[in-house]
Amino acid sequence: MNNLPWQIEKIIEVANCLQHTGRSGASTGEQIAAAFVLNRQEYLPNHYSDMVEAWDRLDDWQGYVKLIKRDYLHLIDSPQ
Repeated sequence: MNNLPWQIEKIIEVANCLQHTGRSGASTGEQIAAAFVLNRQEYLPNHYSDMVEAWDRLDDWQGYVKLIKRDYLHLIDSPQ
């Protein structure tokens, strides 16, 4: 993963952490992005129960989510 933008690496790292532990110490935006990559609404931070509000919160990171889902899902670990 060394030649990926840091944002993509971070989202993948957070997604893998959520897959293994169900939680993460990541920032709000990182956690929202990972939840969308995983298609798992339950991983959204508690104060983001509305999917549209959470998606809007990502702003520029929406593109990273789309890129990961299109090209890098193989870097996401299988659920435990």
